[in-house]
Formats: sequence, C-alpha cells, structure tokens
Amino acid sequence: MTDKPETEHIDCTDCYALPGPDNSHTAYVKTDGRVCATWHTPDCPALTIMRINLEEGTRRFQEQDEWAQGVFPAAHERLRKAASVMPADTAAQPFIDALTELVQAQVDTTGSVLLHQWAEILERYFPPELPDTEHTTE
Repeated sequence: MTDKPETEHIDCTDCYALPGPDNSHTAYVKTDGRVCATWHTPDCPALTIMRINLEEGTRRFQEQDEWAQGVFPAAHERLRKAASVMPADTAAQPFIDALTELVQAQVDTTGSVLLHQWAEILERYFPPELPDTEHTTE
C-alpha cells in the first residue's frame, strides 16, 4: 500500500482564496512527487491568466499538429525517394536506413514514436561493439 502524498497549499498572491464551494483550485505534482494546490476565487486574475495561457497553448498545439499532418506525408515521400537513389555502399547507409525506418515508424503510429521503438531501431543499425575475444590489446 502506498501512502497518499501530502498536498502542499500555496496561497494565490492575487486573491488569497481558501478552499470553499465557490472557489476553484489548481493542483500539480512536482518532480519530487509533492502535490501542490492553490485555491482561487471565481474572479481571480491569476486564474484567468492561467486559463488564457492554457487555452492558447492548446490552440497552438492543435495548429502545429494540423500543419504537421498536412506536411508530413509529402516530406516522408521525399525522404523515401532520396534514400532510394543513394548508392548502397555509402558510409552513410546505416544513417539513411535508420532515419527512413524511424520516419516510417512515425507514419505507422497515431502519436509519437516511443523511446523503446527508437532504441530498437537504433540498436539494429548501430549495435554496440562487442568485445573481440580473438584479439588482445597490449
């Protein structure tokens, strides 16, 4: 059984609200696991600014995502074409193959390529150097 972390109350420097039925609160978890909460009155300027910033950030993210979804397929196709005309014996081949596979992995997901997928692909093209048991260094 895990203990529920204590919630640290942080006073709003604009409205100094306390918990109450008409007030709202914001809460977040700090990197050390502590939960911090701040209460706000309905007309609190800090809460209003926080909401505006959140809405603006969401809008920007949606715009960027829509733009990327429109551009990504064509950019992916240009990458595939460029990779297909590269000579197979070039020193850059592992980089070309890894990048092509990483981009294809992005195409195949509905979100982002997860870290374990990156690691699997990079390990395939850039495996760790294994010790050479037949050769000893003096």
